[in-house]
Amino acid sequence: MRIFVLTTIWLAAASVFADSKIKNVLFLISDDLKASVLGAYGAPICETPNIDRLAQQGMVFDRVYCQGTACAPSRRSFMHSLYEGETEINMGKHFIDNGYFSARVGKIYHMKVPGDIIAGTDGLDIESTWLETYNSPGLEAHTVGDYACLNLNIFTTDLGGRYSTAMPHRWFVTVSYEGDGSDQPDYKTASQTIDLIRERKNEPFYLAAGFVRPHYPMVAPQRYFDKYPIEDIELPYVPADDHDDIPPMGFPNVISTKDPIGKYPDNQKRMWAGYYATVTYMDEQVGRIIDELEAQGLREETVIVFTSDHGYHLGEHHFWQKSNLHEEALRVPLIISAPGFRGGRSAAMVELMDIFPTVAELTGLSIPDSVQGKSLVPILNDPNKRVREAALSIDSSGYALRTERWAYIRYNDDTEELYDMVSDPGQITNLAINPEKKAELRTWRKKLDTRLKEAGLKRKAKKG
Repeated sequence: MRIFVLTTIWLAAASVFADSKIKNVLFLISDDLKASVLGAYGAPICETPNIDRLAQQGMVFDRVYCQGTACAPSRRSFMHSLYEGETEINMGKHFIDNGYFSARVGKIYHMKVPGDIIAGTDGLDIESTWLETYNSPGLEAHTVGDYACLNLNIFTTDLGGRYSTAMPHRWFVTVSYEGDGSDQPDYKTASQTIDLIRERKNEPFYLAAGFVRPHYPMVAPQRYFDKYPIEDIELPYVPADDHDDIPPMGFPNVISTKDPIGKYPDNQKRMWAGYYATVTYMDEQVGRIIDELEAQGLREETVIVFTSDHGYHLGEHHFWQKSNLHEEALRVPLIISAPGFRGGRSAAMVELMDIFPTVAELTGLSIPDSVQGKSLVPILNDPNKRVREAALSIDSSGYALRTERWAYIRYNDDTEELYDMVSDPGQITNLAINPEKKAELRTWRKKLDTRLKEAGLKRKAKKG
């Protein structure tokens, strides 16, 4: 735990708080959570009653995209509301500068999972963001239980140091065990956040609680795994020729056709089961925090934001993990429940960077000049409103531009992908190789170049 002394003069900030009915911000962030598995986003299997309850109370944004395709760049981006880099002003500091108590519990900026979690270290945290910080350590894959390394088809209860969380295949690790879950990092994060809500209920606060699940290794008590027998799981459909029209730079590092996981369809289902199990476990921790907020009578003066840093592949296109410019890796959930605003759903294009200016406006604060995101308050007032035409995502391999209908990807070697997301939501047919789409592609190249210029980004140089 790290604690700083609050020196802001509260009376000087009183007029700021008086401008808005909303006094507090509760920022809840999951790790590696794809929108498509949640009940609030139409998924039929995974049990997420608490996130679904929050969705019923707030605005569900259906088209939300990360700006970075891995933890570190994405989290830095939305905390600073910048496409790349950082400034002296970040989300937490902005609230501190306006008289708020700001605290982090768990993973907000990048932490290595499982490394920093096991060690209980701060990762890439930025001190100016918080007045207090709390890490939530745990044993992760060293939790004693039924251990599986699914791509190697290893099942054991004897870790013995042989199957370390630093092993090359750690992203295929699950651990189920007999226990109540209170020893896990996310339970500790919820408990500490609950304590902070009780302690700080009489002052304006910005509390950020970062959960590490469903990030690998997927560890949870057995009862969560029991909810998802592999017999009930259907693997994503992948056409035999799916890879034929994807450029070389469009492939992630881990693919079923090259990794041993491709040999074990049942183990691929166990990956889904482990993902579902840890999402449901994480959902319960979300519920514990929201229940406490309501018990303290703070629900009507607190905006709750729930999201994730990026999505995840679980065998779609035979792809696994993140760091990729396709839909499952880019699309994330975003639910904003704000007192005085009606709930509903919005199909508007949204970037994770838009969270910072949104919560600033909701609480009556100014929006710093450095912010590149756009406030979503107009959409909270009317879900049919739009604040941007397209969402931009950035990867080391290139860029993606997503509109309500189209997904365009351009890699650093100028190879491209283009998908009609209305007729082809699974991104099966790459229209960029269709000769009839040459004019369409010229339009998209210009749109992307314009957007990069507006964002102050230099086009990545060709490789080779």
